[in-house]
Amino acid sequence: MKKSVFLGTLALAGLASGLAFAGTLDDVKARGELICGVNTGLVGFGAPDANGNYQGFDVDLCKAVAAVVLSDPSKVKYVPTTGETRFTALASGEVDLLVRNSTWTYSRDNDLKLDFVAVNYYDGQGFMVKKDLGVASAKELDGATICIQTGTTTELNLADYFKANNMSYNPVSVVDDAEAQRQYMTGACDAFTTDASGLAAARAAMGDPENHIILPEIISKEPLGPVVRHGDNNWADVVRWTFFALVTAEEKGVTSTNVAEVASSSQDPEVKRLLGVEGDLGAMLGLDADWAIRAISAVGNYGEIFARHIGESTPIGLARGLNAQWTQGGLIYSPPFR
Repeated sequence: MKKSVFLGTLALAGLASGLAFAGTLDDVKARGELICGVNTGLVGFGAPDANGNYQGFDVDLCKAVAAVVLSDPSKVKYVPTTGETRFTALASGEVDLLVRNSTWTYSRDNDLKLDFVAVNYYDGQGFMVKKDLGVASAKELDGATICIQTGTTTELNLADYFKANNMSYNPVSVVDDAEAQRQYMTGACDAFTTDASGLAAARAAMGDPENHIILPEIISKEPLGPVVRHGDNNWADVVRWTFFALVTAEEKGVTSTNVAEVASSSQDPEVKRLLGVEGDLGAMLGLDADWAIRAISAVGNYGEIFARHIGESTPIGLARGLNAQWTQGGLIYSPPFR
């Protein structure tokens, strides 16, 4: 999708937000509640359960930040956002933080004046088709009708891929994953394209997942991560280092069940700094010494979160792959707590 007046307007809103909302940490503390922008419903990543309570891989980062800042992971208001509304909601101040499988790109970082503070999931765009379509490769989709969300990087990636392979397609534009799945299931499109993790989540929620195939091609890089407003550096640091605390906890073997014991017994200097036993890392963020302990206690380390919501033992069944720790051949890596 070409750069539009909408993007230019949003860029100006983002620039203004960097000045108008430069104290989000204080605002959240004063309000006593974190307002987190999430998906309208992507199983495993961010979706309401049977009781209407939001759960998922992305949602747990919202909970961790609330535990850090408010000492209570339940002090979160979840605001569902679509691909088109998510960045406006953040830039306008409707939400404090966006954790919604959003891809870090140059234009979003610079033109929209938003800050991606980390990558919490390394992904790539793929395609899903019904098994009875008889297609085994994305290169067999010439002339296909394809469901695609508006306001996402997948639109441009799809156009680039088909152009590069001298193929044509007919787009069916949808506003969110739920509509994409409905259109796909009713036969309005031959294929559904989005992040491969989103395809796995969609397939897991279907009544007949065995009848749907995720094709082998990954056609893009999609580094997904939490987003804050540009210019609010202290808040960005709080969110960034909350995430890195969960990553380092996994690397060091600190879990939701042993964190208190490790805090009292570990001789690892970095673990002691992380858990506030030594040093003053919390004070550097405007937090107390136990901030990381609260985050880890609330949701577990990065590996626990992954396994609980989207890992191989869940219906979504994602392998760690690129999202393994750097010590295991993946890209998940935290700067030092020093």
